[in-house]
Amino acid sequence: MARRRIVAEPSKDQTEPLLVVDDLHTTFRTPSGRVRAVNGVSFELKQGRTLGIVGESGSGKSVLSRTIMGLLPSNNVEVTGSARYRGNELVGAKSSVLRSLWGSELSMIFQDPMTSLNPVMRIGKQITEVLRHHLDMSNDEAEDMAVSLLRSVKIPEPEKRVRQYPHELSGGMRQRVVIAVALACGPHLLFADEPTTALDVTVQAQILDLLDEQQRERFMSMVLVTHDLGVVAGRAHDIAVMYAGRIVEMAPTRTLFQNMRMPYTQALFESIPKLDLPSHTRLTVIPGRPPDLVNPPTGCSFAPRCERAQARCLEEQPPLMEAETPDHRYACFYPVGTPEGDEALAENRRRGYQAAGVPVMIQEKAS
Repeated sequence: MARRRIVAEPSKDQTEPLLVVDDLHTTFRTPSGRVRAVNGVSFELKQGRTLGIVGESGSGKSVLSRTIMGLLPSNNVEVTGSARYRGNELVGAKSSVLRSLWGSELSMIFQDPMTSLNPVMRIGKQITEVLRHHLDMSNDEAEDMAVSLLRSVKIPEPEKRVRQYPHELSGGMRQRVVIAVALACGPHLLFADEPTTALDVTVQAQILDLLDEQQRERFMSMVLVTHDLGVVAGRAHDIAVMYAGRIVEMAPTRTLFQNMRMPYTQALFESIPKLDLPSHTRLTVIPGRPPDLVNPPTGCSFAPRCERAQARCLEEQPPLMEAETPDHRYACFYPVGTPEGDEALAENRRRGYQAAGVPVMIQEKAS
């Protein structure tokens, strides 16, 4: 019996993007009101490249991934806009169409392997059922492939592990099993949603290295979702920074770190712990809290937490504007590293606002 391919093959036309997201909106209807979790997101992703999506909890990163995958519940959710995979529209696609794509073309690694794995099913069976469904393998072929997949994600004694249950494995090993399940059918596009949550730093590095290795070997595209800019620094080709459901800055990784413009991006960068600081040094935090998406602010969503915010920021929402290069865009009227941004920062500090002083400006405006 001829097997389907299990390794993603390079697209014949490398100039065409694998995934095109255009003005995507995801709104939840709740008793408190409409929550705009994803608010007009657009980007493109070519085959073999990795896009890092970064932002605090509640910024819309996971909802964006699940919207593209078609994994949101059908009740009380409105999705508009477009997400095209190889020219095929995913938004509004029939469930039968999506099921045919899940695993074989699109796959996802979820945050918590303990909840995404079935606790009463052996590891081997959780892998083989995917192989039998998508690749039409026999039981023996699927079992051999399950062992091979566990070996490829560097799980020791894979012949033993396939007979164990999730609770018998460590957190790092469970995450490797989840990766093996996600990669089993050779998807072209992988969403990794906080794949190192609750793991210690050593295991985090091992998991991220493993994803890098698998992405290169299989020539996959990958969307790496995280709250930590440090995670995507050397692992993503491009980075999109999300805040309050919108992309507020997007650029190639090197460009973003060398020339970040959005104050929120800079705040995320400064909150990364520094190894060269003395012990017990206080971590830098972003003051305030993310906005209420049921009643978002009128202007820039980050204005109440931004040390550069001016009156214009409280009234107008900045669009994504091009920086020095077309592939670098940001949403800010007073960007970092520009004369107008430096002047706004200096003026706020003269008036005693500092980073947490913008609410004073709002009070002055209200009075």
